[in-house]
Amino acid sequence: MDKMLKNKTAIIIFMAPALILFTAVLFIPIGTSFYYALCDYDKATRSYSFIGLANFRKMLTDPTMGIALKNSLFFLLFSCISQLIMGILYAALLTNIQRGRNLFKNIIYMPCVLSSAALGLLWAFLFHAKVGINNLLEYIGIKGPGWLYEIKGFITLPMWVVAFVALWQYVGQSMMLYMAQISGINKSLYEASYIDGATKVKTFRYITLPLIRPMVVTAMSLNAIGSLKFFDLIYSMLGDKTENLKMDVLATYLYRTGFSSKGGNHYGYACAIGVVLVALCLIATAVINRIFKTEQYEM
Repeated sequence: MDKMLKNKTAIIIFMAPALILFTAVLFIPIGTSFYYALCDYDKATRSYSFIGLANFRKMLTDPTMGIALKNSLFFLLFSCISQLIMGILYAALLTNIQRGRNLFKNIIYMPCVLSSAALGLLWAFLFHAKVGINNLLEYIGIKGPGWLYEIKGFITLPMWVVAFVALWQYVGQSMMLYMAQISGINKSLYEASYIDGATKVKTFRYITLPLIRPMVVTAMSLNAIGSLKFFDLIYSMLGDKTENLKMDVLATYLYRTGFSSKGGNHYGYACAIGVVLVALCLIATAVINRIFKTEQYEM
């Protein structure tokens, strides 16, 4: 093994297939998108002309882009905060119970592996204005709101509805990550704290939380990136009504601008939106790593 590790030719030969594939499916498309973001691209004739930063200047006066950016940042903050709290809460509760742990863990995690398109259609039916939840509210004399149609407020009601549905679907992922980190903590630390008279609350605060900080960074980074590129659940619940309901996020606006006939097939402008999306993902990850700067502990 040592001889193989010292053989640079062997290392290159073994790594070459993965590097070629990684470059072909990641770096080349990203580089192409960055270039097309600086062009006026006609997808019908596959012709383009270089226009510099015109697409990015257009964003500054595009009202829909402002709404999409606002909604994406809302999803980012809501997802990171809510999944941090609920994920740690679920992980702490399930780690401390013996009977039924696997059952509850599977129930909470199950929505993560189900199709977002199917779940979106299900929740769209439940939040329909005349059936589902509103139909039940009528039996007790309450007129239900337009869960997926109300457009009043800085953050519209449909945005809150979809955000809570997304929390329900993806909180299991955060929970599993935190449970894995908690299970790796040395049990002797807890035993020593109990001997010194610490309560379970204090043990959780002063032992568990500091030792799971590395996983907090990982989980929040995944949540941040996932929330910024959020698309499938919104589109399956609202379809093409995202613009009329002020429900556009960056991913849905990118899709409608670049690939939908209603958006005019402005492929260059869509690529510019994609560049902004990538930049936000990098900035969010850097901020999270900065805020939750961690040190390695022996567990």
